[in-house]
Amino acid sequence: MALLEVKGLKTSFHTREGVVRAVNDVSFSLGKGERLGIVGESGSGKSVTCYSLLGLIPQPPGRIEGGEAIFDGVNLLTLSRRDLNQIRGKRIGIIFQDPMTSLNPYLRIGDQLIEPLLIHNQASKSEAFKRGVKALDEVGVSEPEKRMRQYPHEFSGGMRQRVMIAMALITNPELLIADEPTTALDVTVQAQILELIKELQRKHGMAVIWISHDLGVVAGFCQRVVVMYAGKIVESGSVEEIYARPAHPYNRALQRSIPALQAKGHELYTIPGLPPDLTRLPDGCAFAARCEFVEDQCRSGSRILDEVGSGHASSCIRVQGGGLDLANV
Repeated sequence: MALLEVKGLKTSFHTREGVVRAVNDVSFSLGKGERLGIVGESGSGKSVTCYSLLGLIPQPPGRIEGGEAIFDGVNLLTLSRRDLNQIRGKRIGIIFQDPMTSLNPYLRIGDQLIEPLLIHNQASKSEAFKRGVKALDEVGVSEPEKRMRQYPHEFSGGMRQRVMIAMALITNPELLIADEPTTALDVTVQAQILELIKELQRKHGMAVIWISHDLGVVAGFCQRVVVMYAGKIVESGSVEEIYARPAHPYNRALQRSIPALQAKGHELYTIPGLPPDLTRLPDGCAFAARCEFVEDQCRSGSRILDEVGSGHASSCIRVQGGGLDLANV
């Protein structure tokens, strides 16, 4: 049984320029203890998808216009604010994108770290302090008891991110959502954070949704991947399938853009053009205007995610029809 099952999620932002279809009929599932990656360019709908599940999008202008998000048998999208608060931060933890701005500069680290325990009545203040010290030690922060009494400005970027991880995990959640948690960190610290989260995930047996635009990070961390473009999932499958046998031109283009895979001395590959205006989505495939394999049939009709292999799905009509094998072009 899936821990989380998202079906037909639709989230829009109503602006003066029009209705932005940020998440447009997104469906995926996540098993207990599984690591799922969500990848795509900025603006593809990765973060909005996960923030919608937790009621974290601003309303207005945001509006969840359809779908279900079944977490352990409960639809998160229909819960009252009070009931959702009993799950958010307790059974579902989240690491936000920027550790530099996610901590309150006016509050001590310890006060912010133990807040989830106090809000959810999981410990007294003295017991919460002890668990906070243990949590900091678990994520590799030296002198944890001393650090509990310090302020965010006394921490480096890597240490702040470790605090954010400790805060997300202190209630032992069943699901952790990590929204590009290593983006602002240097490569060495990034590798340490990745290994730390993987170790803690194994230790606590929690499921993880890892949101990223870095395909290299996702390849080394996740078991399954969904690729998003213009508010939709265009490809999904195991890590092995997604990387060895891409089944959508957008996924192939993203992989060609990885700097480490470029030939030395050659110009770096970039995907031509820009993502479409989400207030005026074109007919057919949203990636057609940027795709090197586009044909007339790609520019009309609707697109659905369909299986092209065992556990491997794509929305590319040419791949679905067998007329395009991206693993051999």
